[in-house]
Amino acid sequence: MSLLHPVAPVAEPPLPRSAGADPASTPGYQLIRRNGAVTPFDPAKIALALTKAFLAVEGSSAAASRRVHAIVADLTAQIVAGLTRRADAGRTFHIEDVQDQVELALMRGEHHKVARAYVLYREERARERAAARVGATAPPVTGELRLRLASGALVPLDEVRLAAVIGEATAGLADVSSDAILAETRRNLYDGISVDELGLAPILAARTLIEREPNYARVSARLLLDRLRREALSFLAGRPDQATQAEMAERYGDYFRAYLARGIDEERIDPELARFDIERIAEALLPERDLQFDYLGLQTLYDRYFLHARGTRFELPQAFFMRVAMGLALREVDREARAIEFYRLLSSFDFMASTPTLFNSGTPRAQLASCFLTTVADDLDGIFKAIKDNALLAKYSGGLGNDWTRVRGLGAHIRGTNGESQGVVPFLKVANDTAIAVNQGGKRKGAVCAYLETWHIDIEEFLDLRKNTGDDRRRTHDMNTANWVPDLFMQRIEQDGPWTLFSPDETPDLHDLYGPAFKTAYEGYEAKAARGELKVFKQLRAVDLWRRMLTLLFETGHPWVTFKDPCNIRSPQSHVGVVHSSNLCTEITLNTSADEVAVCNLGSVNLLAHVTPDGLDHQRLARTVKTALRMLDNVIDINFYTIPEARRSNLRHRPVGLGIMGFQDALHALRLPYGSDAAIRFADESMEAISFHTISASVDLAAERGRYPSFEGSLWSKGILPIDSIELLAEGRGGLDLDRSTTLDWEGLRARVTTIGMRHSNTMAIAPTATISNICGVSQSIEPAYQNLFVKSNMSGDFTVVNAFLVRDLKSRGLWDEVMVSDLKYYDGSVGQIDRIPDDLKALYATAFEIDASWLIEAAARRQKWIDQAQSLNLYVANPSGRKLDETYRLAWKRGLKTTYYLRSRSATHVEKSTLKGTDGKLNAVSAVVSAAPISVPESEFGKACVLDDPDCEACQ
Repeated sequence: MSLLHPVAPVAEPPLPRSAGADPASTPGYQLIRRNGAVTPFDPAKIALALTKAFLAVEGSSAAASRRVHAIVADLTAQIVAGLTRRADAGRTFHIEDVQDQVELALMRGEHHKVARAYVLYREERARERAAARVGATAPPVTGELRLRLASGALVPLDEVRLAAVIGEATAGLADVSSDAILAETRRNLYDGISVDELGLAPILAARTLIEREPNYARVSARLLLDRLRREALSFLAGRPDQATQAEMAERYGDYFRAYLARGIDEERIDPELARFDIERIAEALLPERDLQFDYLGLQTLYDRYFLHARGTRFELPQAFFMRVAMGLALREVDREARAIEFYRLLSSFDFMASTPTLFNSGTPRAQLASCFLTTVADDLDGIFKAIKDNALLAKYSGGLGNDWTRVRGLGAHIRGTNGESQGVVPFLKVANDTAIAVNQGGKRKGAVCAYLETWHIDIEEFLDLRKNTGDDRRRTHDMNTANWVPDLFMQRIEQDGPWTLFSPDETPDLHDLYGPAFKTAYEGYEAKAARGELKVFKQLRAVDLWRRMLTLLFETGHPWVTFKDPCNIRSPQSHVGVVHSSNLCTEITLNTSADEVAVCNLGSVNLLAHVTPDGLDHQRLARTVKTALRMLDNVIDINFYTIPEARRSNLRHRPVGLGIMGFQDALHALRLPYGSDAAIRFADESMEAISFHTISASVDLAAERGRYPSFEGSLWSKGILPIDSIELLAEGRGGLDLDRSTTLDWEGLRARVTTIGMRHSNTMAIAPTATISNICGVSQSIEPAYQNLFVKSNMSGDFTVVNAFLVRDLKSRGLWDEVMVSDLKYYDGSVGQIDRIPDDLKALYATAFEIDASWLIEAAARRQKWIDQAQSLNLYVANPSGRKLDETYRLAWKRGLKTTYYLRSRSATHVEKSTLKGTDGKLNAVSAVVSAAPISVPESEFGKACVLDDPDCEACQ
């Protein structure tokens, strides 16, 4: 049967040969036809049918044929990639799924005439099949379906268990139907189906229904859990084994004991965990918490976090959380009690540790820290040591921030060879390639951010590093970059004054100076340059450089804009060093030097779990923060350090970074639009509470375990808390327009800090939480909602995401139906243009690009006054212009923000407006492509600055 209907007969041209169209590229895949027959999947038939359809619609001239062949090769590759993208997605496709992908590819490619003819043809054929079935005699029953075991043996398919598992997955969830899932599952069954395919079929069936009812995401997760249980239990038993959720509730303890022993044997688990009281630990497991995942969260854990041996997962969710908890409790006095306390917090989703901690806690190589910051020296030994350190730190999943400002610039004198330096850029190329080669132990792409101060002579070349044009040897396509901007530069912009670039070998003290001292020294070097006493310098208008910075940020997404002076003036540790850069995600602001590599250990509070209709639950928040900070403190002592400079720094200062996630969800729960004064007040109130409880918890730990070694002389020791250090910045700038109000007992806490001390030099930082928020099923970090219905892409695949709060409200008003789903698809997940949605809901569910960026900055400024580090603050600008970007980033500086992160701007959005019945994440009805390249600039020149939910983007992982 042809996949596409050729409108008129044409001569068959040679088939296009491409990776996607080559039958050899899809060995072993099969096609399920409508009658249940199974035949080999042949991509060449897709290419042939597409070619016939195009030539029939557009003509068969030689010119048309050449153009059609190129189009068809690309479309076929897309279709096959869409079908085969996921390695675990089974090896069979239903004929309807293939046709859905064909229709989707035609719509994406804007081949509207062919697509329209194809849609009409499908509808016509469906009517013909329906008519043929009327009055037809039912086909004779040929026997029950059979299941093919791994051994090759065929056994009857247990449809009773299949129905039971689906029924169990839907139990207790509103507005879901086990019958609908079972019917869709049966459509994809065939005689001889494999065990893996049978496990996958109901998952895919449930996924197609998520866009209509968010609870199907829970159902999909529970069905995936059944598949995971079979995989893990069979591995541990050495034979096929499986259990329903109800059966597993009785078996979890026995499973955990076997899991722990096997994990140690496989050298995946630290043998020290076997010395715990395993009976006590096993009894504390809560099997019912396996049921709280959404599909995206559990699939992410399955693909990237759960321990496996030879590709087989043997770690179930509660074993995973307990393994992490036990690893963090190794040095506690009552290890079992603390492990259970940590486990209960993690498995409740009230708090989640960072990805490196989840990856490695309780394993033989417990590298648990998230971020590392280094300063690169100005000599070959120092430069290549820094690159080697990057490799060692990245190997175990650390994100890196490198300060390159000390390295002399292009044209500077090299005394040893009497030659001239090639500047910073060639070494950045090496650092870029190292990050790709050492890809965080094979778990995710290596990630590093290079920082350079705005006065460095190489700053203009630095701005161009991410461009797709020019000498590729002076480009770093995979490295993040950031500007480290002094206040003086921003002041020169305000004054439309000059700005002078220097080489740091001639101005070495600028690197360590900030505030008034930097201004004095900088102006002194400007005078020396004017007198001809410096060899390498360049003067230009500050505004011109600023415009170029914003232009490249707009066109390439880099370098980010971060501010040197507030990071240093407000640093609690200014008495022992200088903050020379931030980290990979711009939320860490710690000192670095030749002998200290800064380390930060991260975790995030789920804000949604700590709000009630009446506001923040302070009692629950205090409990969460106290336990969370103890876990982060333990990371410092347990951590596996790959270089001595990191160990020295971390044990001396003991910094941690407690952050938040689920901020947008909390606003939804409280009925507060993100773009409102009420939301800004909540940002202030919630961060004040977290700051208060975090600092208090650090004092408690100092009383129990002692102050951090470099406490004396710090701002803490002087009674200057983060809420007080904002005044230091205001004094240095001559004023700061920012609300300073407080509501809690800061005088009492200040007295405790100065009397007892602090356990940590730094305590708070708001990280992106892209992956751990997925695990917990909440919105990312402090981000506004991207869309209310969209497809999220990450390393685990594509996932339909629906705003459950919106669906709940629409249901309550009788507005949730198929038409509303279609409207959300059409309007890119936005409710703003859907007439029948009331205005109050339009305000509450406004998406990121519908909220002016100034609201994001104002909310961030209120948070920043409470935080001793910084925030990963993405800025969304729907219709960027030079003026808008200038206003946005100047406002960020004026409000005292320390850093900004990605610029998210939208130049082109493509949403599939086809009539697909559902979306399983691959046959998606909503697929947004968002970039920061202006429409008038060809992508081949500038590329995509920031594609939301990019599987290769650190912020999206």
